[in-house]
Amino acid sequence: MKTILVFGAGKSATVLIDYLKQVVQENNWKLVVADANLEQAKEKTGEHSFCNAVEVNVTNADERRILIEAADIVISLLPPSLHILVAGDCVAIGRNLLTASYVDASIRNLEAEIKSKELLFVCESGLDPGIDHMSAMKLFDEIRQKGGEIITFKSHCGGLIAPESDTNPWHYKISWNPRNVVMAGAAGAVYKEEGSVVVKNYAEVFDNCPFIQIDDLPAMAWYPNRDSLSYIPIYHLQQAKTFIRTTLRYADFCNGWKTLVDLDLTNANDQQEITASKTFNDWYHLKLKHFESKQKPFADYLHEKFNKTEQQKIVSQLNFLELDKNEPLPANAQTSADILQSCLEKKLALLPADKDLIVMLHEIDYLLNGISHSISSSLVVKGDDHLRTAMAKTVGLPLGITAKLILQEKIKLKGLHIPVVKEIYEPVLKELEELGVAFKETHR
Repeated sequence: MKTILVFGAGKSATVLIDYLKQVVQENNWKLVVADANLEQAKEKTGEHSFCNAVEVNVTNADERRILIEAADIVISLLPPSLHILVAGDCVAIGRNLLTASYVDASIRNLEAEIKSKELLFVCESGLDPGIDHMSAMKLFDEIRQKGGEIITFKSHCGGLIAPESDTNPWHYKISWNPRNVVMAGAAGAVYKEEGSVVVKNYAEVFDNCPFIQIDDLPAMAWYPNRDSLSYIPIYHLQQAKTFIRTTLRYADFCNGWKTLVDLDLTNANDQQEITASKTFNDWYHLKLKHFESKQKPFADYLHEKFNKTEQQKIVSQLNFLELDKNEPLPANAQTSADILQSCLEKKLALLPADKDLIVMLHEIDYLLNGISHSISSSLVVKGDDHLRTAMAKTVGLPLGITAKLILQEKIKLKGLHIPVVKEIYEPVLKELEELGVAFKETHR
């Protein structure tokens, strides 16, 4: 009996586990879901004759190895920093591994061993990264097959709130890891635009975010993601004049978030600075005082950066988060990022009746026989509720489908990959479409 092992039963795991429960029953396989919180794992697995929930301390080598040795394939939904623990064991024991996370240096260092042991590691197989890679590469391959030359590529993706559940001035609710929300943009960004490399630091990432419109959804703004340039050789787009990967938010979000960044409220390294703060009020006014001592009165900052309507919206956003409430700081909060995260988790929580929204858009310009062509390829997925979210669908389903195809030996690749290979993206996209995760293309 083949066994699929999933490490992690958090926000993104619900739809993956639902999908795999059906797969293992149809194929007479076994599913093991391992999490530090046994009750959380049991809630996901339920009573199922082909499925088992277990408690694990993933930092305990013996506990990890016992589970991995009993599996045929492993899916890690752990925080990215913990993937290497699972990956190292998978290499040593000889098991295939899937993750939705970026390939980092620690995983890359295992590439030779993965290849020599004829294993298959597929990373970046969630939504973004994941579905974005697969859908973009499908378009690129189709254009190249016709003899076209790609000139511009812009890829936008965002986890948003559905319009009917949009009930706060941020027009945002958290459907994934809240820490990632707090630290978004912190690494800055680098991309290619009109033949030139553009580098933006953290303070510049949320400046003057461009707007786009998709279907009849509210206007959206985008900000650039980390290192777009590293994907140029992967996509074979060295000739492209513009290449950028971005994150989407509803239009008002970026101005508000820029203000939080400029006020240094997202700082993850200011433990010493805020040590005397006992309440949210202490912390907020300390950061405000530091800002004004180095720059200008906050009111002047708002007046110089934003128009009157934008200023009013930003003040409403700050007030909504209750950053200056006279309540004790969380006991485990050590930095401004920790404190802000606690505010976001309370005020921007996805409520039981809420529905989230995933929006992705690829914009491609290419030349064919001397004639300019454009493609817009969009994906809009709405969640069912606060558990079976659009985020959980689009992160989990590609992982589950890929795991099934590997165990069925329909994907026979070996080595370290991301899903830009036709052998992976073609069948995965086909089944995603059957499950309602489908792109709409417009050609001009």
